[in-house]
Amino acid sequence: MARVAVVTGGTRGIGAAISTALKDKGYKVAATYGGNDTIAAEFTKATGIRAFKWDVSDFAQCQAGIKLIEADLGHVDVLVNNAGITRDGTMHKMTFEQWNQVIQTNLSSCFNMCRAVIEGMRARKFGRIVNIGSINGQAGQYGQVNYAAAKSGIHGFTKALAQEGASAGITVNAVAPGYIDTEMVRAVPANVLEKIVARIPVGRLGKASEIARTVLFLVDDEGGFITGSTLSVNGGQHMY
Repeated sequence: MARVAVVTGGTRGIGAAISTALKDKGYKVAATYGGNDTIAAEFTKATGIRAFKWDVSDFAQCQAGIKLIEADLGHVDVLVNNAGITRDGTMHKMTFEQWNQVIQTNLSSCFNMCRAVIEGMRARKFGRIVNIGSINGQAGQYGQVNYAAAKSGIHGFTKALAQEGASAGITVNAVAPGYIDTEMVRAVPANVLEKIVARIPVGRLGKASEIARTVLFLVDDEGGFITGSTLSVNGGQHMY
């Protein structure tokens, strides 16, 4: 029987690549999204992957959303916490709203989603959780104290939950992408992007498919001895 995978922020960018790769591998996939109905509808039409809309920063919505997915597809075996936003600004100009939105969406969502599936995974003695961190959570980044704090928090969250889940057959790992060729990165001014690429030893941006392949490796049934790890996929830009 095909395993069920949930990918948050799964209808665009890295999330869409992960959702599609999982489907192609034979998983039954549900992709969550928070705002853009048009893109979600186009994604579902193109891939056949059903999209579920809710705010992953809201605990109650995550509980209700997982129940909907399980009623539709079956119990959740794989969770990929990919949803994330940026609200950049230097500390002396950053508002509390900019701070809080990023912390809640990028970090608290990991708790909300894991809490919604962890009891079922423990009962079935199987689970695969992958949290998408960031090179900027490892190395920091000017103007991103909120984003860097959230992504760094994901790495600590991953290690702690891995210890809790290990005896129940649940692995918990993180992937820390570097600069990936997505819509968000392409929006960076060309002169700035050129400087970023110049700092990447392999000489290019990463591909969303390269992150997806890393996730596939970690969620495989045969991956039960890999847990608490953070895999950096950044072209050598930060060796951590």
